[in-house]
Amino acid sequence: MAILSDYRGEEQQRQQQQQQQQPQQRQTKAPKTFNATLDPSNPLGFLQSAFEFVSIECDFFHNDSSEKEVGCLARKMIEKHREEQEKKKKIEIEKQRDELEILKKKTEQEKQERLLLWLRLRLRLRKRLLSKRKRERKRKRKRQQKRKMKRNPNPNKGNGFDLHKYSWVQNLQELTVNVPVPFGTKSSSILCDIKKNHLKVGIKGQPLFIDGELWKTIKPDDSFWSLEDKKAISILLTKQDQLEWWRCLVKGDPLIDTQKIHPENSRLSDLEPEMRSTVEKMMGLNEGACSPQSITLYESQSTHRD
Repeated sequence: MAILSDYRGEEQQRQQQQQQQQPQQRQTKAPKTFNATLDPSNPLGFLQSAFEFVSIECDFFHNDSSEKEVGCLARKMIEKHREEQEKKKKIEIEKQRDELEILKKKTEQEKQERLLLWLRLRLRLRKRLLSKRKRERKRKRKRQQKRKMKRNPNPNKGNGFDLHKYSWVQNLQELTVNVPVPFGTKSSSILCDIKKNHLKVGIKGQPLFIDGELWKTIKPDDSFWSLEDKKAISILLTKQDQLEWWRCLVKGDPLIDTQKIHPENSRLSDLEPEMRSTVEKMMGLNEGACSPQSITLYESQSTHRD
């Protein structure tokens, strides 16, 4: 019995020594080269080949802890892979977010640019429209002024009007008509017929320069004509009503705008006695209230004779 127990003890010691020597033997073996191709569609085949290579070339799987170590390694690799995937996913999300933000800013910028462009175009069109309306209003005013001028032209400097064949000026008492004639015309060839309400002026044997009914009646006995420097007929017509501005010389001529007449100042003493008395009554003056010489009234501008 003593001999059997001794044998078992020696056997156990020998096994322990072998187990202690195995790691030393694995460490002392030369490195081996593993040649294998990974097929992405069959990764387990690659792992199986690797495990078979390890099983053949070393005694790693003889160790009871090998299964645990392989499982731990697999879990670490899976965890690492998951972390990398999460990291990549996070990076991709951040990238997409940045791209989306850039796209959003770009879209907003383009929207602002389009809006600004639209506003500029609208402002430009509005300016053009306003300018067009302004030009139209200006043209309309000009047309209205022309029509008004045609109907009621402004008086000349002598408060009369200049026509193609003659011109005339006036003050409250009289009118002066100027009719140009060819130089060298003689008085004997002049035809001038002055009546109370009609005037006829011309050269004998030629079309008349003036032949029409006067705007208002005149005093024929106080009216006369003369030939000035053999080139113009000057006619002085004394008004019957010396408190009214004439709008034309003969009826049918353009009617001037009498509101545009600018008379000069003149004294009551410059007027004829009859006219002076009438003006004093119109002004409501009483005898002795004030000196007539100190009172002025607005009359016509000085008569212009060519």
